[in-house]
Amino acid sequence: MQDPNPPHWGAQDRFQAQFIVRKDTGRRFANYVAKTKLGTRGHFGSKSIVKVEWIGSGVLASKLNADSELNEMIAKQSLKNATIYVEPTDVAVRIRGKWDNHIAFGITKERYEIYDRIAGHIKSV
Repeated sequence: MQDPNPPHWGAQDRFQAQFIVRKDTGRRFANYVAKTKLGTRGHFGSKSIVKVEWIGSGVLASKLNADSELNEMIAKQSLKNATIYVEPTDVAVRIRGKWDNHIAFGITKERYEIYDRIAGHIKSV
């Protein structure tokens, strides 16, 4: 007999593209942690990004903040696509955005160029 009240977890309709940059971070994980902080204007559907800042305690966040062209590219994205996380693992650094459902999931050429530019900064640290 099937349970009439199944648990709410399980297979979800959520996807996330993760870009992996092979980089030995050693024990300096803090150098490779960064997240976008978005300055916005407007409300609800008319909300737009006016400023992009990278939050992080390491060298990578400083390099990303110094790249004004990258930050202009990110500011042209939607709020959801402009939220970017950079997280280290033992042998690589992961670049990812927010979760999407199967309809909204996808990588545009502009998003790929943004992630590629971030990967270049990761390699240079």
